[in-house]
Amino acid sequence: MRICFATSECVPFVKTGGLADVSGALPKALAERGHHVKVFLPLYESIRVFDYGLVFAEDISNIPVGIGGRTITFNTWYGHLPGSDAEVYLIDCPHYFHRDAVYTNDSDEDERFILFQRAVFSIMQRYNWSPDILHCNDWQTGLMPAYLRETYQWDDLFKRTASVMTIHNIGYQGRFGRSRIYNTGLPLDQFYLGGPLELDGALSFLKAGIAYADLITTVSPTYAQEIQTPAYGAGLDGILRARAYDLHGVLNGIDPADWNPATDAHIPQTYDVNRLEGKEANKRALLEQAGLPYDPNVPVLGIVTRFASQKGLDLLQPILTDLLHHHRFQLVVLGSGEDETENFFRWATSTYRDRVWAYIGYNIGLSHLIEAGADMFVMPSHYEPCGLNQMYSLAYGTVPIVRKTGGLADTVHDFHETNGNGNGISFYDATPYALKTSIERALALYHDKPTWRAMQERGMRTDFSWGASADAYVRLYEMARAKR
Repeated sequence: MRICFATSECVPFVKTGGLADVSGALPKALAERGHHVKVFLPLYESIRVFDYGLVFAEDISNIPVGIGGRTITFNTWYGHLPGSDAEVYLIDCPHYFHRDAVYTNDSDEDERFILFQRAVFSIMQRYNWSPDILHCNDWQTGLMPAYLRETYQWDDLFKRTASVMTIHNIGYQGRFGRSRIYNTGLPLDQFYLGGPLELDGALSFLKAGIAYADLITTVSPTYAQEIQTPAYGAGLDGILRARAYDLHGVLNGIDPADWNPATDAHIPQTYDVNRLEGKEANKRALLEQAGLPYDPNVPVLGIVTRFASQKGLDLLQPILTDLLHHHRFQLVVLGSGEDETENFFRWATSTYRDRVWAYIGYNIGLSHLIEAGADMFVMPSHYEPCGLNQMYSLAYGTVPIVRKTGGLADTVHDFHETNGNGNGISFYDATPYALKTSIERALALYHDKPTWRAMQERGMRTDFSWGASADAYVRLYEMARAKR
């Protein structure tokens, strides 16, 4: 199959969250299965084109795109995903993409991604390339299924193209004022109360994708069910229930080339399920970097996350002092985001100097070291479409403590609920008490070494590679083509 994969971020070029990991791994897995994949993303100012062997595509330069009565031009850089046959095209428009951040609150945020989406179609037309599948990801590409049906229906190039819309996080919907419909170039009569482009009086890119796509996917089976409810649907549960037959959950995978304790270049001591003793050297190295005392009998809890309300760190804040007073453990944190959470972990670091250490910022090497060196990983999300860190933790023999939601529910199976056959600790209620008792259960199990070792091994033997997920997407692509 010929697959056009449109995304706003992609490892290794640019990353703000899990979307980038998916965009870097899924096209690679599809290409390995013999499919012809072209990945499209914006060329942000932070991307160093020559570092990735990208070349300027002279045959698709200075291409005009109309946005709201104005004409904007773009250029294109071309290359491949590293280590893959999957092609990559980066849309070069400094006016829109040379900003301080990937996503902004600027007044032209809608225009930035309208330009990107229209540019993808322009490139395919210039190359006379007819995709079987148009795979769109999140709101930044949500208008493309609508363009396919409403704007490019005249072009035989796309006559047989089916669209798949993947929701990575329904909380981000690309909402803009109703007047911005003029910028899209879509038919004005498609914007009306309850219509495919309208949500609460605003233009919604994501709703457009859900309404027009042949199939809709999201990044775990449980999340696919959750977003059809008012509690998790963020105002889109109604249209998702209406399209329930076309909505499918496919669990994300992880790239074993990047996340494998047996080959990880970021950690001082590699190890695997048969050589778990090597994990202890990483624990020692982690505590040394954190400036915390090492004691092999004291468990280390790790956190690597964005400091956002979604992540459930508000459940940890009221109980951390009590836990530290009554139990022996250490806590290592890596993340950044909301000021309140950053300040809380700064306070905890200064107050419990031998027990808590927080690195405020982004550090890829440290994130690997925490996964390898921690004994447990805390992930109490209020909602989690898929989550990757719990999979990294399982692969690294680091027992996850999670709330039972979304992809966390699909990957972490509670030790007690499974009669001692689980791979982690999970809880239902989004309360500090539920998290506290779950951490206490984990701390108690930690000192039962045979039981703990068996739980680690069950996690490490689970296959979370992209193979099964890529095969599931291929089956869905075939379903979408049949519908088309």
